[in-house]
Amino acid sequence: MASVQIRDVRKSFGDVEILHGVSVPIEDGQFVVLVGPSGCGKSTLLRMLAGLENITSGTISIGGRVVNNVHPKERDIAMVFQNYALYPHMTVAKNMGFSLMLRGASKSEIDERVKKAAHILGLMPLLERYPRQLSGGQRQRVAMGRAIVRDPQVFLFDEPLSNLDAKLRVAMRTEIKELHQRLKTTTVYVTHDQIEAMTMADKIVVMHDGVIEQMGAPLELYDRPVNQFVAGFIGSPAMNFIDGKLQANGSAYVEAAGGYKLPLKTLPQGLTGRDVVYGIRPEHFEHGEGGLPAEVVVVEPTGSETQIVARIGNQEVIAVFRERQSVKPGDKISLRPRADAAHLFAKDSGKRI
Repeated sequence: MASVQIRDVRKSFGDVEILHGVSVPIEDGQFVVLVGPSGCGKSTLLRMLAGLENITSGTISIGGRVVNNVHPKERDIAMVFQNYALYPHMTVAKNMGFSLMLRGASKSEIDERVKKAAHILGLMPLLERYPRQLSGGQRQRVAMGRAIVRDPQVFLFDEPLSNLDAKLRVAMRTEIKELHQRLKTTTVYVTHDQIEAMTMADKIVVMHDGVIEQMGAPLELYDRPVNQFVAGFIGSPAMNFIDGKLQANGSAYVEAAGGYKLPLKTLPQGLTGRDVVYGIRPEHFEHGEGGLPAEVVVVEPTGSETQIVARIGNQEVIAVFRERQSVKPGDKISLRPRADAAHLFAKDSGKRI
Protein backbone atom coordinates (compact mmCIF):
# COMPACT_ATOMS: atom_id res chain seq x y z
CA MET A 1 0.00 0.00 0.00
CA ALA A 2 1.10 3.58 -0.57
CA SER A 3 -0.07 7.15 -0.56
CA VAL A 4 -0.42 9.02 -3.86
CA GLN A 5 0.33 12.72 -4.30
CA ILE A 6 -0.80 14.56 -7.43
CA ARG A 7 0.64 18.09 -7.36
CA ASP A 8 -0.20 20.90 -9.80
CA VAL A 9 -0.48 18.49 -12.73
CA ARG A 10 -1.14 19.95 -16.15
CA LYS A 11 -1.75 18.21 -19.45
CA SER A 12 -1.77 19.77 -22.90
CA PHE A 13 -2.39 18.31 -26.33
CA GLY A 14 -0.66 20.81 -28.59
CA ASP A 15 -1.93 24.28 -27.66
CA VAL A 16 -5.02 22.91 -25.89
CA GLU A 17 -4.66 22.50 -22.12
CA ILE A 18 -6.85 19.66 -20.82
CA LEU A 19 -5.88 19.69 -17.12
CA HIS A 20 -5.25 23.03 -15.43
CA GLY A 21 -3.02 22.50 -12.40
CA VAL A 22 -4.77 19.60 -10.62
CA SER A 23 -3.69 18.63 -7.08
CA VAL A 24 -5.10 15.62 -5.22
CA PRO A 25 -3.67 14.16 -1.99
CA ILE A 26 -4.56 10.47 -1.57
CA GLU A 27 -3.81 8.78 1.74
CA ASP A 28 -2.50 5.26 2.15
CA GLY A 29 -5.42 2.81 1.88
CA GLN A 30 -7.95 5.43 0.80
CA PHE A 31 -10.66 4.82 -1.83
CA VAL A 32 -10.79 7.96 -3.99
CA VAL A 33 -13.29 8.44 -6.81
CA LEU A 34 -12.70 10.91 -9.64
CA VAL A 35 -16.12 11.90 -10.96
CA GLY A 36 -17.41 14.36 -13.51
CA PRO A 37 -19.07 14.66 -16.92
CA SER A 38 -17.48 13.39 -20.13
CA GLY A 39 -14.49 15.50 -21.15
CA CYS A 40 -13.71 16.77 -17.65
CA GLY A 41 -10.24 15.17 -17.63
CA LYS A 42 -10.76 12.38 -15.07
CA SER A 43 -9.66 9.49 -17.33
CA THR A 44 -6.70 11.51 -18.60
CA LEU A 45 -5.59 12.07 -15.00
CA LEU A 46 -5.91 8.34 -14.25
CA ARG A 47 -3.88 7.45 -17.35
CA MET A 48 -1.18 9.88 -16.27
CA LEU A 49 -1.12 8.21 -12.85
CA ALA A 50 -0.76 4.83 -14.61
CA GLY A 51 2.02 6.14 -16.87
CA LEU A 52 -0.02 5.75 -20.05
CA GLU A 53 0.01 9.52 -20.71
CA ASN A 54 2.93 11.91 -20.35
CA ILE A 55 2.69 14.77 -17.84
CA THR A 56 3.09 18.25 -19.29
CA SER A 57 4.05 19.72 -15.90
CA GLY A 58 3.64 18.99 -12.19
CA THR A 59 4.49 15.82 -10.26
CA ILE A 60 2.88 12.50 -9.39
CA SER A 61 4.29 10.52 -6.46
CA ILE A 62 3.47 6.95 -5.42
CA GLY A 63 4.72 5.87 -2.01
CA GLY A 64 6.89 8.97 -1.76
CA ARG A 65 8.64 8.32 -5.12
CA VAL A 66 8.12 10.75 -8.02
CA VAL A 67 7.04 8.60 -10.99
CA ASN A 68 6.81 11.21 -13.77
CA ASN A 69 9.44 9.40 -15.85
CA VAL A 70 8.94 5.88 -14.47
CA HIS A 71 7.75 3.18 -16.90
CA PRO A 72 4.17 1.93 -16.18
CA LYS A 73 5.28 -1.61 -15.28
CA GLU A 74 7.72 -0.21 -12.70
CA ARG A 75 5.12 1.93 -10.86
CA ASP A 76 3.73 -1.01 -8.87
CA ILE A 77 0.15 -0.26 -9.89
CA ALA A 78 -2.59 -2.47 -11.36
CA MET A 79 -5.31 -1.14 -13.63
CA VAL A 80 -8.80 -2.50 -14.35
CA PHE A 81 -10.25 -1.22 -17.62
CA GLN A 82 -13.78 -0.71 -18.88
CA ASN A 83 -13.41 -3.41 -21.58
CA TYR A 84 -11.82 -6.15 -19.37
CA ALA A 85 -9.02 -6.81 -21.95
CA LEU A 86 -8.91 -10.58 -21.34
CA TYR A 87 -6.95 -12.91 -23.64
CA PRO A 88 -9.61 -15.05 -25.37
CA HIS A 89 -7.28 -18.06 -25.93
CA MET A 90 -6.30 -18.28 -22.23
CA THR A 91 -8.24 -19.83 -19.37
CA VAL A 92 -9.32 -17.73 -16.39
CA ALA A 93 -6.36 -19.03 -14.37
CA LYS A 94 -3.86 -18.18 -17.12
CA ASN A 95 -5.38 -14.74 -17.68
CA MET A 96 -5.05 -13.98 -13.97
CA GLY A 97 -1.49 -15.26 -13.72
CA PHE A 98 -0.13 -13.90 -17.02
CA SER A 99 1.52 -10.78 -15.58
CA LEU A 100 3.27 -12.89 -12.94
CA MET A 101 4.52 -15.24 -15.66
CA LEU A 102 5.97 -12.28 -17.59
CA ARG A 103 7.64 -11.15 -14.38
CA GLY A 104 9.36 -14.57 -14.12
CA ALA A 105 7.53 -15.81 -11.03
CA SER A 106 7.67 -19.52 -10.27
CA LYS A 107 4.75 -21.79 -11.18
CA SER A 108 4.06 -22.50 -7.50
CA GLU A 109 3.93 -18.77 -6.67
CA ILE A 110 1.61 -18.09 -9.62
CA ASP A 111 -0.73 -20.94 -8.61
CA GLU A 112 -0.80 -19.77 -5.00
CA ARG A 113 -1.58 -16.14 -5.87
CA VAL A 114 -4.17 -17.03 -8.52
CA LYS A 115 -6.02 -19.36 -6.14
CA LYS A 116 -5.94 -16.78 -3.36
CA ALA A 117 -7.44 -14.11 -5.65
CA ALA A 118 -9.96 -16.60 -7.10
CA HIS A 119 -11.09 -17.51 -3.59
CA ILE A 120 -11.59 -13.83 -2.69
CA LEU A 121 -13.64 -13.20 -5.84
CA GLY A 122 -15.59 -16.47 -5.96
CA LEU A 123 -13.86 -17.62 -9.16
CA MET A 124 -12.59 -21.03 -8.01
CA PRO A 125 -15.14 -23.03 -10.08
CA LEU A 126 -14.33 -20.97 -13.19
CA LEU A 127 -10.51 -21.22 -13.34
CA GLU A 128 -10.46 -23.61 -16.33
CA ARG A 129 -13.07 -21.72 -18.36
CA TYR A 130 -12.34 -19.34 -21.23
CA PRO A 131 -13.59 -15.71 -21.37
CA ARG A 132 -16.23 -16.61 -23.99
CA GLN A 133 -17.80 -18.98 -21.45
CA LEU A 134 -18.24 -16.23 -18.82
CA SER A 135 -20.92 -13.62 -18.16
CA GLY A 136 -20.09 -9.91 -18.12
CA GLY A 137 -19.89 -9.83 -14.33
CA GLN A 138 -17.62 -12.90 -14.25
CA ARG A 139 -15.29 -11.35 -16.82
CA GLN A 140 -15.09 -8.21 -14.72
CA ARG A 141 -14.17 -10.30 -11.68
CA VAL A 142 -11.42 -12.00 -13.69
CA ALA A 143 -10.05 -8.57 -14.67
CA MET A 144 -10.09 -7.61 -10.99
CA GLY A 145 -8.41 -10.92 -10.08
CA ARG A 146 -5.65 -10.24 -12.59
CA ALA A 147 -5.01 -6.96 -10.79
CA ILE A 148 -5.13 -8.55 -7.31
CA VAL A 149 -2.53 -11.24 -8.03
CA ARG A 150 0.04 -8.54 -8.70
CA ASP A 151 -0.35 -7.30 -5.11
CA PRO A 152 0.18 -3.67 -6.21
CA GLN A 153 0.62 -0.55 -4.10
CA VAL A 154 -2.29 1.13 -5.94
CA PHE A 155 -5.39 -0.12 -7.79
CA LEU A 156 -6.67 2.02 -10.69
CA PHE A 157 -10.21 1.49 -12.02
CA ASP A 158 -11.31 3.19 -15.26
CA GLU A 159 -15.14 3.08 -15.43
CA PRO A 160 -15.13 -0.70 -14.84
CA LEU A 161 -18.91 -1.12 -14.50
CA SER A 162 -20.18 0.88 -17.47
CA ASN A 163 -20.60 -2.22 -19.70
CA LEU A 164 -22.77 -4.06 -17.16
CA ASP A 165 -26.55 -4.01 -16.79
CA ALA A 166 -28.12 -2.01 -13.95
CA LYS A 167 -28.65 -4.92 -11.53
CA LEU A 168 -25.13 -6.27 -12.05
CA ARG A 169 -23.64 -2.79 -11.62
CA VAL A 170 -25.16 -2.58 -8.14
CA ALA A 171 -23.83 -6.03 -7.22
CA MET A 172 -20.33 -5.32 -8.57
CA ARG A 173 -20.28 -1.96 -6.79
CA THR A 174 -20.74 -3.79 -3.51
CA GLU A 175 -18.10 -6.40 -4.44
CA ILE A 176 -15.48 -3.75 -5.24
CA LYS A 177 -16.16 -1.91 -1.98
CA GLU A 178 -15.96 -5.17 0.00
CA LEU A 179 -12.73 -6.03 -1.81
CA HIS A 180 -11.21 -2.70 -0.83
CA GLN A 181 -12.26 -3.13 2.79
CA ARG A 182 -10.59 -6.55 2.81
CA LEU A 183 -7.33 -5.66 1.00
CA LYS A 184 -7.08 -2.02 2.18
CA THR A 185 -5.08 -1.14 -0.94
CA THR A 186 -5.03 2.50 -2.08
CA THR A 187 -7.60 2.78 -4.87
CA VAL A 188 -8.31 5.46 -7.48
CA TYR A 189 -11.58 4.92 -9.33
CA VAL A 190 -12.92 6.90 -12.31
CA THR A 191 -16.62 7.11 -13.12
CA HIS A 192 -19.20 9.51 -14.55
CA ASP A 193 -21.88 7.93 -12.34
CA GLN A 194 -22.30 10.00 -9.17
CA ILE A 195 -24.26 7.19 -7.46
CA GLU A 196 -21.15 4.98 -7.78
CA ALA A 197 -19.08 7.82 -6.37
CA MET A 198 -21.41 8.44 -3.41
CA THR A 199 -21.72 4.79 -2.42
CA MET A 200 -18.10 3.67 -2.85
CA ALA A 201 -15.76 6.55 -2.04
CA ASP A 202 -13.92 7.60 1.09
CA LYS A 203 -13.20 10.82 -0.81
CA ILE A 204 -14.82 12.19 -3.97
CA VAL A 205 -13.00 14.51 -6.37
CA VAL A 206 -15.49 16.37 -8.58
CA MET A 207 -13.91 17.53 -11.86
CA HIS A 208 -15.23 19.89 -14.52
CA ASP A 209 -13.43 21.27 -17.58
CA GLY A 210 -10.02 20.15 -16.36
CA VAL A 211 -10.20 21.65 -12.86
CA ILE A 212 -11.26 20.31 -9.47
CA GLU A 213 -14.51 21.90 -8.32
CA GLN A 214 -14.54 20.25 -4.88
CA MET A 215 -13.12 17.27 -3.02
CA GLY A 216 -14.22 15.71 0.24
CA ALA A 217 -16.30 12.97 1.87
CA PRO A 218 -19.48 12.01 -0.04
CA LEU A 219 -21.95 13.48 2.46
CA GLU A 220 -19.85 16.63 2.85
CA LEU A 221 -20.23 17.30 -0.88
CA TYR A 222 -23.92 16.41 -0.74
CA ASP A 223 -24.71 18.64 2.26
CA ARG A 224 -22.34 21.56 1.55
CA PRO A 225 -21.57 21.87 -2.17
CA VAL A 226 -19.20 24.76 -2.85
CA ASN A 227 -20.99 25.84 -6.02
CA GLN A 228 -23.99 25.23 -8.24
CA PHE A 229 -22.15 22.74 -10.49
CA VAL A 230 -21.32 20.39 -7.61
CA ALA A 231 -24.81 20.81 -6.14
CA GLY A 232 -26.39 19.82 -9.45
CA PHE A 233 -23.99 16.97 -10.19
CA ILE A 234 -24.00 15.21 -6.81
CA GLY A 235 -27.41 13.76 -5.94
CA SER A 236 -30.06 11.88 -7.91
CA PRO A 237 -32.52 13.27 -8.82
CA ALA A 238 -30.54 16.49 -9.11
CA MET A 239 -31.07 19.52 -6.88
CA ASN A 240 -33.79 21.94 -8.02
CA PHE A 241 -32.62 25.47 -8.87
CA ILE A 242 -34.95 28.49 -8.85
CA ASP A 243 -33.87 32.05 -9.68
CA GLY A 244 -35.01 34.85 -7.39
CA LYS A 245 -34.12 37.81 -5.13
CA LEU A 246 -33.17 37.72 -1.47
CA GLN A 247 -35.81 39.45 0.65
CA ALA A 248 -36.59 40.01 4.33
CA ASN A 249 -40.03 41.06 5.52
CA GLY A 250 -40.51 39.63 8.98
CA SER A 251 -38.75 36.47 7.82
CA ALA A 252 -36.06 35.63 5.26
CA TYR A 253 -37.07 34.30 1.85
CA VAL A 254 -36.20 34.30 -1.84
CA GLU A 255 -38.82 35.90 -4.08
CA ALA A 256 -39.09 33.96 -7.33
CA ALA A 257 -40.86 34.93 -10.56
CA GLY A 258 -44.60 35.22 -10.00
CA GLY A 259 -44.13 36.45 -6.44
CA TYR A 260 -43.60 33.00 -4.95
CA LYS A 261 -41.79 33.08 -1.59
CA LEU A 262 -39.17 30.40 -1.01
CA PRO A 263 -38.37 30.17 2.73
CA LEU A 264 -34.92 30.54 4.30
CA LYS A 265 -33.81 29.79 7.82
CA THR A 266 -31.63 32.93 7.98
CA LEU A 267 -30.80 35.82 5.68
CA PRO A 268 -27.11 36.33 4.78
CA GLN A 269 -26.13 39.73 6.17
CA GLY A 270 -26.17 42.70 3.81
CA LEU A 271 -27.44 40.77 0.78
CA THR A 272 -31.09 41.86 0.70
CA GLY A 273 -32.23 42.45 -2.88
CA ARG A 274 -29.41 40.44 -4.41
CA ASP A 275 -30.09 38.10 -7.35
CA VAL A 276 -29.52 34.51 -6.25
CA VAL A 277 -30.26 30.91 -7.16
CA TYR A 278 -32.32 29.00 -4.58
CA GLY A 279 -31.41 25.32 -4.37
CA ILE A 280 -33.58 22.64 -2.80
CA ARG A 281 -33.11 18.88 -3.06
CA PRO A 282 -36.13 16.81 -4.18
CA GLU A 283 -36.40 15.01 -0.81
CA HIS A 284 -36.55 18.33 1.05
CA PHE A 285 -40.05 19.21 -0.17
CA GLU A 286 -42.99 18.59 2.15
CA HIS A 287 -46.51 18.00 0.85
CA GLY A 288 -49.26 19.84 2.72
CA GLU A 289 -51.07 23.09 3.45
CA GLY A 290 -49.27 26.42 3.52
CA GLY A 291 -46.83 25.60 0.74
CA LEU A 292 -46.38 26.79 -2.82
CA PRO A 293 -49.24 26.07 -5.24
CA ALA A 294 -48.05 23.53 -7.81
CA GLU A 295 -49.52 21.53 -10.66
CA VAL A 296 -48.52 17.87 -11.05
CA VAL A 297 -46.91 17.19 -14.45
CA VAL A 298 -45.59 13.62 -14.10
CA VAL A 299 -45.84 10.99 -11.34
CA GLU A 300 -43.09 8.34 -11.18
CA PRO A 301 -43.71 5.64 -8.54
CA THR A 302 -40.60 3.52 -7.91
CA GLY A 303 -42.01 1.37 -5.11
CA SER A 304 -39.87 2.63 -2.24
CA GLU A 305 -40.64 6.26 -3.08
CA THR A 306 -42.68 8.49 -5.38
CA GLN A 307 -41.13 11.14 -7.61
CA ILE A 308 -43.36 13.99 -8.69
CA VAL A 309 -42.50 16.47 -11.39
CA ALA A 310 -44.54 19.59 -10.67
CA ARG A 311 -44.82 23.11 -12.07
CA ILE A 312 -44.61 26.11 -9.72
CA GLY A 313 -45.47 29.12 -11.86
CA ASN A 314 -43.30 28.63 -14.96
CA GLN A 315 -40.67 26.56 -13.11
CA GLU A 316 -40.60 22.75 -13.09
CA VAL A 317 -39.31 21.03 -9.95
CA ILE A 318 -38.87 17.43 -8.82
CA ALA A 319 -40.11 16.35 -5.40
CA VAL A 320 -39.45 12.93 -3.85
CA PHE A 321 -41.60 11.40 -1.11
CA ARG A 322 -41.10 8.17 0.82
CA GLU A 323 -44.85 7.80 1.26
CA ARG A 324 -47.20 6.75 -1.54
CA GLN A 325 -48.91 9.75 -3.13
CA SER A 326 -52.40 9.46 -4.62
CA VAL A 327 -52.00 12.22 -7.21
CA LYS A 328 -52.15 12.28 -10.98
CA PRO A 329 -51.06 14.70 -13.73
CA GLY A 330 -53.08 17.92 -13.65
CA ASP A 331 -53.80 17.76 -9.89
CA LYS A 332 -53.13 20.85 -7.77
CA ILE A 333 -50.90 20.24 -4.77
CA SER A 334 -49.05 22.34 -2.20
CA LEU A 335 -45.24 21.94 -1.91
CA ARG A 336 -43.31 23.35 1.06
CA PRO A 337 -39.51 23.62 0.71
CA ARG A 338 -37.77 23.01 4.04
CA ALA A 339 -36.17 26.32 5.04
CA ASP A 340 -33.41 24.56 7.02
CA ALA A 341 -32.38 22.50 3.96
CA ALA A 342 -32.27 25.31 1.38
CA HIS A 343 -29.05 26.28 -0.42
CA LEU A 344 -28.18 29.69 -1.86
CA PHE A 345 -25.84 30.36 -4.78
CA ALA A 346 -24.65 33.61 -6.29
CA LYS A 347 -26.46 34.24 -9.58
CA ASP A 348 -23.33 35.54 -11.34
CA SER A 349 -20.59 33.16 -10.15
CA GLY A 350 -22.59 30.11 -9.04
CA LYS A 351 -20.65 30.01 -5.74
CA ARG A 352 -22.38 28.97 -2.54
CA ILE A 353 -23.46 31.88 -0.32
